[in-house]
Amino acid sequence: MERLTPRVRIVWLVLAVVRAAILGGLLIGGAIALSRIEIADAAPVPLVPSAAGLAVVLAIVRIAIAWRRYGVWRFELRDDDLYIRRGVFTRTKTVVPFVRVQHVDSRRSPLERTVGLATVVVYTAGSRSSDVAIPGLTPARAEALQESLRRLAIESEGEDAV
Repeated sequence: MERLTPRVRIVWLVLAVVRAAILGGLLIGGAIALSRIEIADAAPVPLVPSAAGLAVVLAIVRIAIAWRRYGVWRFELRDDDLYIRRGVFTRTKTVVPFVRVQHVDSRRSPLERTVGLATVVVYTAGSRSSDVAIPGLTPARAEALQESLRRLAIESEGEDAV
């Protein structure tokens, strides 16, 4: 099975830090607001430090999950399908038969472009989870994977997906 490029950890870590900062700002801001209004006679003194501590713990957890995510993410082009295995807490195994592939895109967010990565998105027939993304690829690997998936989808036309 193929692993993602290790640089994807940078993308995931930056996103984890930004999301943790936003959540932490909301928690601390809410705690400050609650401590300033006079709903009760005296606001609990440790409210703001507790909110800050919770924000730090959540940030550490988000960063640890982002780091561990790389270790479990794998994908493989098999004879008749694309197989993806991922998930830190809930392990997910996705099998996409080539006959179900509608089209394949590649995308590069500004953060991905900064670290030289791309994501391949495979759109499938069906309504539930009708697309799967493979992040953390070099642009050359993303282009090659996109072309391979396109070719395999064309070759499997007319076959039964089940």
